[in-house]
Amino acid sequence: MPAKGKHRRPKPQRFTRSIAVAGTGGAALALPLMGATGAHAATTTSAPEKAVQSVPAAEKTAAEKSTSAKSARVTTYSVKSGDYLSKIAEEQDVTGGWKKIYRDNREAIGGNPSLIHPGLKLSLGEKATASGAGTAKSSTPSGTSSSSSSSSSSASSSSKESSATQSSDTSTSTGYGLPVTGGTIGTGYRVAGSMWSSGYHTGVDFVVPTGTTIKAVAAGTVVSAAYDGAYGNEVVIRHADGEYSQYAHMSQLSVSAGQTVTEGQQIGLSGATGNVTGPHLHFEIRTTPYYGSDVDPVAYLRSHGVTVG
Repeated sequence: MPAKGKHRRPKPQRFTRSIAVAGTGGAALALPLMGATGAHAATTTSAPEKAVQSVPAAEKTAAEKSTSAKSARVTTYSVKSGDYLSKIAEEQDVTGGWKKIYRDNREAIGGNPSLIHPGLKLSLGEKATASGAGTAKSSTPSGTSSSSSSSSSSASSSSKESSATQSSDTSTSTGYGLPVTGGTIGTGYRVAGSMWSSGYHTGVDFVVPTGTTIKAVAAGTVVSAAYDGAYGNEVVIRHADGEYSQYAHMSQLSVSAGQTVTEGQQIGLSGATGNVTGPHLHFEIRTTPYYGSDVDPVAYLRSHGVTVG
């Protein structure tokens, strides 16, 4: 009977493999050994439990990641040379524009949104307002010196930067200077053309890119600072000699009516607002604040010791 003995030996091995398969989920092979009820119980409870536990865990992880991403949408921007708030807002895609940036960083910028300087740190993002408001609320009641110290430091830094720029770029011994630095004259005074309502150009155009600092040519009082039709954003200043200077097509105004300004002080940024074909500064000298009282602006500046062109 050796053949039968050899034939029976493999059966326990197959039986062992059947149990092993059943242990890994092979219910059909295990049925003869453990019964149909036990097999179905193992099959129907283990898989759904895993599914129910794993799905919410994945959803929670995704939600946590989303919340984390939203809370992290705050960045610190370091101001570079040539920057201004509207430019930063556009390049960094800030919802709410330059006003939002100024609102969130007013303590660091100071009272004039145009007086930002290279190296100044600005907070940009959704939580900037909330964090800024929280700082203001906590520092005001307690009367701590940290807030005022930071403000004073920022204001001092802005003031020094502005003063240094004005001193090096615009100051003259006569108290008069150019309205822009580095600009070349495009269209001159009294150039005839049908594009102007008077039939001629009432000022001179300084060709400068958008965002160039525009400065008061002399000390005086701001008569108007607003949007004015074809001139776009304009500023008119009355000077001590009774003449008026006008600056048009600006992208941003830095002064308001009734404000006193000094020679070389920033009054706005150049642009292309109003009726223009490209960015530049339209500059006039007038005998009154109004259109039609223009005089030669180049001759006026030269008479006050300013080199033009």
